[in-house]
Amino acid sequence: MRDIFAALARAAHNLFEPRILAIVLLPMVGSILVWTVLAWIFWDPWTGGIAGAFSSTSAAGWLKGWGASWVIDSTAVLLVLAGIAPAIYVTALVITEIIAMPIIVKFVGERYHPGLEREAGGTLIGSVLNSVIGIVVFAMLWIVTLPLWLTGIGAVLAPVLTSAYLNQRMFRYDALAEHASPEEFARIRRGSRGDLFLLGIALSLLYYVPLVNLLVPVFSGLAFTHFCLGRLAAERKNKSIKTMY
Repeated sequence: MRDIFAALARAAHNLFEPRILAIVLLPMVGSILVWTVLAWIFWDPWTGGIAGAFSSTSAAGWLKGWGASWVIDSTAVLLVLAGIAPAIYVTALVITEIIAMPIIVKFVGERYHPGLEREAGGTLIGSVLNSVIGIVVFAMLWIVTLPLWLTGIGAVLAPVLTSAYLNQRMFRYDALAEHASPEEFARIRRGSRGDLFLLGIALSLLYYVPLVNLLVPVFSGLAFTHFCLGRLAAERKNKSIKTMY
């Protein structure tokens, strides 16, 4: 837990660094703009397509018989919004991964771990594959857990847990790609699985805070980079001490 709090504290402090401040709003604002434009262009086809699919069901016939066809249209709107919300989140993470993470990893490495050797255990293909797998699993989890939104507390817990999974899945790879060897990455992933998920949960909760959520993608990249490089530095230090004795 101490490493988690330290990573969050350092990430918060780094948000005001000029290099980070220049990109801090780019992922979330860019993602919102992208999906606002797409929704403006495709809103009618999206909602119309879903409403049309529902119209052929027996439940829709029953609703129309009672003069409640508006329920179909309202459901279509809700489902489109339920799809856009995670799409904005995922797009923001992808923008962070592509644009912000190279800057973040270089900044944290130079500022806090200047003596940490680069083993270059990660690859571009590995990063892309890791992201694709993470997004596909996240999408499946989001769809499967949609019924939990009707339970009240499930509407909060389900998005937080699924977002925590994607957070740690995407950022842990890029945070370690330049510095860790494949073996070191595997050990840190296994040994820190619980802490990585807890860090993901803590960061996912921040998406519920207005205005603060605009900073969360870059803040998450910073926090995971601090955490992962800190664990890597500690592992190498312990290994060096053991070698001496």
